[in-house]
Amino acid sequence: MTVDIEDALARMADGLRTLTPRRPLLIGVHTGGTWVAEWLHRRLGLAEPLGSLDISFYRDDFSRVGMNPQVKTSHLPVSIDDRHLVLIDDVLHTGRTVRAALNELFDYGRPASIALAVLIERDGRELPIQPDIVGARIRLKANEHVKLTGPDPLGIKIMEKSD
Repeated sequence: MTVDIEDALARMADGLRTLTPRRPLLIGVHTGGTWVAEWLHRRLGLAEPLGSLDISFYRDDFSRVGMNPQVKTSHLPVSIDDRHLVLIDDVLHTGRTVRAALNELFDYGRPASIALAVLIERDGRELPIQPDIVGARIRLKANEHVKLTGPDPLGIKIMEKSD
């Protein structure tokens, strides 16, 4: 299975142009979502600053996987109260990353709306979370996962899970 990254990113940019209101605030989820958000921010020529979230402390598997050794700080350059946000992630699988990102966002304020844009949507959802904008949809075998590589250039690797 192959994914044309350039086509997927272009689809996302086109979707954002039609979905978002004036002055959307793009917020990427570390790390891959931030790479995608940076690309989209440049492509769309947005004047608004770009935000980023590190959801490490909001994960529901924190006690199982332990502390992420490379926790980064979240950066929201402006107040999110009453703002239209676009949350951007690289891969939507179970929905748990997005749930954690939403929890963190609401700790910062109460946005007017939040749209979800993902580069890759794959099967295996565990929570009722669906994207508004999708670059590419893929189906994988139970023993496979997808990983974004980058940031320059961005790429996709499909690999078998290691136990």
